[in-house]
Amino acid sequence: MQHRTVAELMTRVVVRARRDLPFKEIVKLLAENDVTAVPVVDDLDRPMGVVSEADLLRKSADQADPSGRTPVPHLEAWERAKAEGARAEELMSAPAVCARPEWTVVEAARLMEVHNVKRLLVVDETDRLQGIVSRSDLLRIFLRRDDAIREEITRDVLQQTMGLVPSEVTVEVREGQVSLGGSVEFKSLIPIIEQLCRSVDGVVSVSELIAYRTDDARSSATGT
Repeated sequence: MQHRTVAELMTRVVVRARRDLPFKEIVKLLAENDVTAVPVVDDLDRPMGVVSEADLLRKSADQADPSGRTPVPHLEAWERAKAEGARAEELMSAPAVCARPEWTVVEAARLMEVHNVKRLLVVDETDRLQGIVSRSDLLRIFLRRDDAIREEITRDVLQQTMGLVPSEVTVEVREGQVSLGGSVEFKSLIPIIEQLCRSVDGVVSVSELIAYRTDDARSSATGT
């Protein structure tokens, strides 16, 4: 049982900005490619940071409102420096948050959550840009076909990992929702099976009505 990797899901053709790209050229780059952010790279194509629409809008927000209806927002020193920037390296958010191609979907999703970012730049062992993976890319695992999910659970979880025969536990998958039935020898196996099924890419939820023949947890507690 293996999670999909970043390499399988990432976009390989990446629009990027050189560190000295002027402000207006960055705006043009975003508009022409219909993207909301681009990585900023150095001369060796190594990511330095990311410049987004939010970074660029600081310049507009820092200007006084002639109507006087809205006050000029308070900016920290680093925010003001970015608002006054004219080139990509002055405007970008840094450092870039990066992932490796061999990382799993789980690892990438956790890094996004920790850093509260919408995308990760993917770099090789020399830190050169290889691609970009976004939240929407990671969500593509939930587009897996139900039969593919069922096959993986039956083969990898039940047979290979748990050593069960197909007739012991039944598996039904509908819209990514897994329903387990049948029976196993020991009660302690049931939560393990359920947890392993939840870890399969594309699974939305797991419900189980698995019977057991021996309550081994109770037997252990009573010492019998």
